[in-house]
Amino acid sequence: MWRILQLIQSKLIIAIPVLMVSGIVLGYFTDVSFLKAAILPLTFLMVYPMMVNLQVEKLIQGGGLKVQLTAQAINFLIIPFIAFFIGSSFFSESPAIVLGLLLAALLPTSGMTISWTGFAKGNMAAAIKMTVIGLILGSALTPLYIKMLAGTSIEIPLFKIFTQIILIVFLPMVAGMATRKFIVKKIGIEKYNANLKSKFPLLSTVGVLGIVFVAMALKAKDITSDPNLILKIIVPLAGIYVVNYILSTLVGKLFFNREDAIALVYGTVMRNLSIALAIAMTAFSEQGAEIAIVVALAYIIQVQSASWYVKFTDKIFI
Repeated sequence: MWRILQLIQSKLIIAIPVLMVSGIVLGYFTDVSFLKAAILPLTFLMVYPMMVNLQVEKLIQGGGLKVQLTAQAINFLIIPFIAFFIGSSFFSESPAIVLGLLLAALLPTSGMTISWTGFAKGNMAAAIKMTVIGLILGSALTPLYIKMLAGTSIEIPLFKIFTQIILIVFLPMVAGMATRKFIVKKIGIEKYNANLKSKFPLLSTVGVLGIVFVAMALKAKDITSDPNLILKIIVPLAGIYVVNYILSTLVGKLFFNREDAIALVYGTVMRNLSIALAIAMTAFSEQGAEIAIVVALAYIIQVQSASWYVKFTDKIFI
């Protein structure tokens, strides 16, 4: 089973479109309202496993203040506004899609930040700290940003978003820390790192694919009534990622050494799309599936672009 999950995780660029199409086909031909009951358990399966490996203790380690402050400035003072501007320019008549673009841009860093930084031989310690800081800040600030930027065009259930973030971010974070501590105490850190650490993200992948499938199935009728919808979304979404890569790369090359610059790029371009999906599907009811389409498409762009950036890293940072 684990080998199958590893294969699926390594082929997300294929797996996500397959699940998207499968969900659309099922939703077009059958009544899929029963799938709403799967949203909460799939959300838990998506978020909790990735929290087990989150190293919150890295926050107390000193060093790297300049790159950390720069990363979070890009994450919260620049990228959300670029995403909102691009979304509003392309989808002034579709506030849910604008909100989807904003939501995909508001939750920086994920486990992939650390992984891709490692692949590109960047500063892993800085990437780990960015991941923890980005997750905590993003979770706390997302409701406020959504209300401030999108509150005039769509009803924002502010209290519900805060409540859902507590349920799908902070409670799993505490549970994940407790789980890791318990396992390490029982079997030791060496066995944990060797045998279990890599398995938790695989379980999270199952939740991601499940949520993507459910979101597409619930929105199948709307998608098939406008076949160009996905293309309309993916072009401005790709534009956000392009701007993000260019900005972060230029800042990294101008102000940091190679290792810190690579961590900066992956600490600002990689978004925590799992949590964005979870918020979309649990906090926005009927509009959640439409918002989730945007986040699902972001997975495709994010994974593919990150892998290509690794290939060109040595040429970019000479």
